[in-house]
Amino acid sequence: MIIAKVIGTLVSTIKHPAYTGYKLLIVQPLHLPGDKPDADFVALDHAQAGIGDTVLVLREGSGARQITGIADAPIISVVVGILDSVELNA
Repeated sequence: MIIAKVIGTLVSTIKHPAYTGYKLLIVQPLHLPGDKPDADFVALDHAQAGIGDTVLVLREGSGARQITGIADAPIISVVVGILDSVELNA
């Protein structure tokens, strides 16, 4: 799982049936200062997140399919929670 910031939504007129009823979010992984940032990616919204929210994203296909309950869905990333705050202790 990773922590990311929701930076946008994705609208699609034609999509796989497994995505029906789900919002698609564009998320930007958060990183520590000095670390190389990862690329933004699309995640299925299972937590009713919105733009600007800090979220917890599951990036593992098998777990993502278990959350949605669709055994053969082409899903890799799912937003599973909205974080109120993040604290780092060095």
